[in-house]
Amino acid sequence: MIARVTLELALRKEFDYLIPPDLVEQIDVGSRVQVPLGARKVLGCVTALAEESDHARLKSILKVIGAQTLVTPKILKLARWIGEYYCCAPETALKSVLPEAVRREQAGWRERLYVRALPPPAEAPKLAKRQREVLAIIEKHREMPLTELLEAAQTTAATIRRLEDKGLVAIAAEVSERDPYAREHILPTRSMQLNAAQAKALAAIVAAMDRPPDADKGPRNEESPIKNQKSKIKNPATFLLHGVTGSGKTEVYLQAIDKALEQGKGAVVLVPEISLTPQTVERFKARFGSGPRQTLVAVLHSHLSTGERHDEWHKIRQGRARIVIGARSAVFAPVDPLGLIVVDEEHENSYKQEESPRYHARDVAIMRGQMEGATVVLGSATPSMESFHNCHKGKYTLLELPERADDKKMPVVRVVDMRQSLRKGRGIPIFSPQLKEAIAQRIERKEQTILFLNRRGYSTALQCPRCGYVAGCPNCSVALTYHRPDQKLRCHICNHAETAPLACPNDQCRNPEIRYSGLGTQKVEETLKKIFPHARIVRMDSDALSRKNDFRRILGDFRAGKIDVLLGTQMIAKGLHFPNVTLVGIIYADLALHQPDFRAGERTFQLLTQVAGRAGRGDVEGEVFVQAFTPFHPAIQCARRHDFNGFYDQELEGREQLDYPPFSRIALLTLKGRNEEKVIFSAEHLKRELAKAVAGMKDVILAGPAPAPLLRAETFYRHQIMLRTRRMSALSRRLAQLTETLALPEDVSLAVDVDPVDLS
Repeated sequence: MIARVTLELALRKEFDYLIPPDLVEQIDVGSRVQVPLGARKVLGCVTALAEESDHARLKSILKVIGAQTLVTPKILKLARWIGEYYCCAPETALKSVLPEAVRREQAGWRERLYVRALPPPAEAPKLAKRQREVLAIIEKHREMPLTELLEAAQTTAATIRRLEDKGLVAIAAEVSERDPYAREHILPTRSMQLNAAQAKALAAIVAAMDRPPDADKGPRNEESPIKNQKSKIKNPATFLLHGVTGSGKTEVYLQAIDKALEQGKGAVVLVPEISLTPQTVERFKARFGSGPRQTLVAVLHSHLSTGERHDEWHKIRQGRARIVIGARSAVFAPVDPLGLIVVDEEHENSYKQEESPRYHARDVAIMRGQMEGATVVLGSATPSMESFHNCHKGKYTLLELPERADDKKMPVVRVVDMRQSLRKGRGIPIFSPQLKEAIAQRIERKEQTILFLNRRGYSTALQCPRCGYVAGCPNCSVALTYHRPDQKLRCHICNHAETAPLACPNDQCRNPEIRYSGLGTQKVEETLKKIFPHARIVRMDSDALSRKNDFRRILGDFRAGKIDVLLGTQMIAKGLHFPNVTLVGIIYADLALHQPDFRAGERTFQLLTQVAGRAGRGDVEGEVFVQAFTPFHPAIQCARRHDFNGFYDQELEGREQLDYPPFSRIALLTLKGRNEEKVIFSAEHLKRELAKAVAGMKDVILAGPAPAPLLRAETFYRHQIMLRTRRMSALSRRLAQLTETLALPEDVSLAVDVDPVDLS
């Protein structure tokens, strides 16, 4: 037998190896193997089996990694599609479907010593009083880890060994699974009564899940799932659940998952990394992790330790965990059979991978649903333009939840024109009088406030008023941000740090009156504590969360009412449900509004709507203050009115005129190198080669080359070429062919990003 093996090296080819007789029973498609390559031993994955090969003198597979095939044939097929569509090496795509913890050569299981009670012997041995007490604890639990027993019984290992010598207990090493939520006590919950809109949405989803897999089989679309074609191809098993914040989308997900379990199938729930709070995980574990139909819920995200990730993944592969909740990479969880995929907050940028393979988890989820006959539900209060447009094209089915659950009112949003608050000679105030008064009222009434500013640090720039010097990063084309607690200037791109100077660093100036301009969350926190000295104020951003459990601890304190004002960046904007929050203040709403990106308005609208949605989830009506210097921008005004359709119609008109997504697709080609002249020369060469490669595609628009908005990052100069087309699969094939043969200088690299979400 011959095995075709894809190695963990981006060589864009498969290699044939002989399967030794003693390994024939262990090897199948998806098996991880170690093989010789020249003088090296490398790891790879078996992608096909054959009886003969075109090559003579084949080498043999050295050994099999793991007792079970790790990549299922269905996931293998999905990885191949990712490689083709996102224009990356098949090896890179295949590598991405397995977590690093699972790909390792050595098994990552943890073994611990367990003490197990044995049946009492015919003649009971004499025991000291302390030994009897310890034995009683062991018999009560029947089996427990040795370390836990020593702690519970306040005894020593020698005492346990004596019990073993008497034949009363057995001590043996066993695999001990690392459960990140083992110490959590989660109370079980039951299904809630749905309102009319929720029930209607659930009925549509369940009807699709009940439909036989072959019921709608027509020609399948090879394009990305978000491609808008004029053809009549539909995927009625993909739903967009558009519900306002607090409308009960999660309850619809939970009851749809219940249906999948009834059918003997599993479910995958994708949540943006930033929204994957303990609160979110608890809702799923509380519903399915206990009771008569107890189902193991596995969690996959970057905050888990390597060991925890290894054990959670194997629970899924072994079929013990039927529900998976996780961030982007959980889309590859080996749930089989798969009945439902939920993509919550489907508009989130964090679903897009930043390095190769640059896949979008939402689109991969839809493609996986098509391949495996699973129903896909995309949920959001502020859907992406692409998804909402696909509903209007008939490609997805739109389900709407127009009102909050339990008849709660949407918060009142007040836009404050900060141009009116400018103080002569004193600069820009952080808080308008209206917001300051509203915070004071909430503190007095023992209600809670969330303040949002999507910029960490203390000040955004250090500047000399005499000579104009600005402290910039030596590696990137950005100014350094001042962090006051440790008196450092930091770059938020490459993490460069240096001590903040006491005088202007310019040797010709040395002015001691150097100034800091702009503001970040640290400065807002300091100002808040001066204005409200008796309030309990906590800042939550990546600088403040230094320990693993800080996030959980702060949110726990906020839920328990131990915090009056929670100030933070976008990590507090999504997925949080706190009924006592009656005020949300957005410090500067238009921070991201004027960036050189056609999606800037869409992102601002989404962020404002999501942050505003944290208010008024309890019995008291919520209030939101939006401070802005461009208060009449459509994104801000539509967010004020909770008017998604109005924003969508206006934004869509501009996109259509310029032929931007959702009316076309984008491939962004970025060249980078440390020598800018070489990068520019390479970009011009690439443009000429691209013109030849796409000569037959009449709808392709080629723009550039041009410097990237962030010209220099991490010491590399960056120039870009943008391609727009309505037929991305065809363009991807041509780009793949071109990148294989393109000759570039050794110190210049090319990255191809299909459907980019960030143009910087």
